[in-house]
Amino acid sequence: MSSSPDPLVVHHEPVDLSDRVALRITRILRFFADTFFSRRYGHRAVVLETVAAVPGMVGGMLRHMRSLRRLEDDEGWIHTLLAEAENERMHLMTFIEIARPTLLERLLILAAQGLFFTGFLILYVISSRTAHRLVGYFEEEAVYSYSEYLAEIDAGRLDNPPAPRIAIDYWQLPEDARLRDVVLAVQADEAGHRDVNHGFADSLAARSPCEP
Repeated sequence: MSSSPDPLVVHHEPVDLSDRVALRITRILRFFADTFFSRRYGHRAVVLETVAAVPGMVGGMLRHMRSLRRLEDDEGWIHTLLAEAENERMHLMTFIEIARPTLLERLLILAAQGLFFTGFLILYVISSRTAHRLVGYFEEEAVYSYSEYLAEIDAGRLDNPPAPRIAIDYWQLPEDARLRDVVLAVQADEAGHRDVNHGFADSLAARSPCEP
């Protein structure tokens, strides 16, 4: 009997130019992240989660204004996107307790957040479908990165200290939870965001293949 496929191992195959653009941007940014952070997964999470919290806020804000402008219901997208932004922010607050960012990383955070916010805002205005597909691919990479993080912990190459109190309270973890439990919880969140954003992109594509 064959085993069931791992629900974390999901990849949306690009089907058109919009998808290919989103995937290419993702791979370029993944290259830079791998080059800068290598296997420093805690510090990688701190910097990247500051960027990961941007799309939900930008998307939620723009869809909020669109709903007001068009006098129509948003079908729950605004709440979902803002909840995603808050969830990603909590990831950041958690990993700050695990890996304190260096001065260089703090400067990188300022630059990355400013550039990404501006770029994502423009992309969402031009093509919200591509923007959501981009986030879907980002989250695919996040799930993969956290799988690597878990592998390092399980192999004993990284410490597995007690989970920070903020993580225990937020995810309702056991009092004796460890870092590994936190990474599993964060990875599950990222898988959920991946599926939601790919779903949003699919929905936009179905409404109109040329949807901006």
